[in-house]
This record gives sequence, structure tokens and C-alpha cells, in this order.
Amino acid sequence: MSLIGTHVAVAGGLVKTGLGEADEVGAEIIQLFAGNPRSWAPRAADPAADEAFRVACAERALPAVVHAPHLINLGAPSELVLSRSLAALELTLRRATDLGAIAVVVHAGSSVTPGRRRTALAALPKLIRPLVDQAPAVRLLIEPTAGAGESMASTITGTVEYLQAVNDERVGLCLDTCHLHAAGEDLADPHLLDDLASTVALVHVNDSRDPRGSHRDRHESLDVGTIGLPTLAAFLANPVLADVPMLVETPTHQRDVALLKSVRRPSGTGAPDVLSIRTAS
Repeated sequence: MSLIGTHVAVAGGLVKTGLGEADEVGAEIIQLFAGNPRSWAPRAADPAADEAFRVACAERALPAVVHAPHLINLGAPSELVLSRSLAALELTLRRATDLGAIAVVVHAGSSVTPGRRRTALAALPKLIRPLVDQAPAVRLLIEPTAGAGESMASTITGTVEYLQAVNDERVGLCLDTCHLHAAGEDLADPHLLDDLASTVALVHVNDSRDPRGSHRDRHESLDVGTIGLPTLAAFLANPVLADVPMLVETPTHQRDVALLKSVRRPSGTGAPDVLSIRTAS
């Protein structure tokens, strides 16, 4: 069966706050920021806290995923932004290794300037491969965005092009239901994920405050937003997602984790389980 969990806050302590919240929610997998998601400045290292978190997660058999800072943009035309992005992603992968995390999620980014997308896509392999080489125990997962601006990957077609450009089986996908909906995709389409069958390793399950095609990334509690539970259920029933771990990033995560558990399907076959996040099949 798919593991079900939530993004947890860690201000106040990785174990005390982060794992305390995970225990309260009943999470079977968690996601966290290893630093300030809206700052280039790294958080001061605390090896003892990292070790305590790693041990506590192992005791709970609780996989952890680290979400990279939102500022990272691997498609940026600015050399300064690109160099900061690479440094921040390298640090995030290193922090994930120290924390014993199985994956790092990073947004696909934007080419910023109209007409630059192809150039930005072509540059991805030389940017990503060295980072992946340095963190063999952590899988890098690209998260398509909601489609605003010059998004590098938001629609399914654009996401396929992105992965083809990266051309590295060690790099997988983290899909977000709010993002796909905002990008204009029909989540109830049973063939929506056919071209991504071997790459989806994690799903963020969020409803949306805004209508389909809005290009706005605003999460809402499950069955409260414009996606609705029937469409979410149809999406999650896609065979491609059998056994793929799921995380909520909603304001009512305890309720939403319980809701997802109540509709969880038995294990399927031919799809990634939590272990396959770490290394590609």
C-alpha cells in the first residue's frame, strides 16, 4: 500500500517539533524543509540534532523527504541566481544525506525569459548530474509547477520533455495534484500519467483554491477546493500510482492524512514502493 504522510514543521527542533507533529498526525512518511525555504542563507549545521533525527526516524521506520528551498531555479538566465541555486541544491542534498532522508524534492523552475525554455532544458544534464553523483543515497525528485510565467515543467507534455532533457534514470518525479490542476490537466483522465509510468516516485496530494488552468499554486484542504474528492480519488486510482507514497501539504493535514488512509487501496504491482524513491528501478 502507499505510505501516507504530511509535510511537518521543524522550527523548534527536528525531533521535538517535526517528529512530534508526525506522531500526532499518524504520518507514515514525512517531508520537511532542512532550512529556510525562502532564503539563500543556509541554516547552521547541528550534527547532534541530525543524528537524533536520523535515529528517531529509523526507530519509527519513518521515511523522510527533504523539500529544497523555493528560491532554487535551475532554469535561471542569471548566472548569480543559477550559481546560488546550484549551491543551495547541493547543500540540500548533503543535508538530506545527513538526515537519512530518502529523497530531495525540487521545483522544476522557470526559464524566466520568453523563448529560453529549449536552451534552459538543454543545460539541465550538466547542472544536475554532478549533484546527483555526489549524493548517491538520496534520489532527486523534480516537482512540476503550476504553470505560471515561463515554467520549465507544469503540464504532462512539458514534464516529459524535462525528463527527456535531464536523461538520467536516477532523477524521478514528485507530482502535485494542485499544480497539475492549476496547469490545466484533467486529473480524472485515466491515461494522464501513461507517459510517466516509470518515473513517478512521490505525490503531493493537495486540493486547490483556484480553478483548473489558473496557474496559481494555492493549496486547499482535501475535498474543500476546486478539485474535489471524486476527482482526487480518480487520480489516485491511476495504476501508475499504486504503492507510490503520498504527502499532504494542507492546512488540515491531520484530517487529510486520515481521509487518505480511509480510501487507501491495497498494494498493486508494477509501481514504485517507498524503497524505489531511493534508487531508480
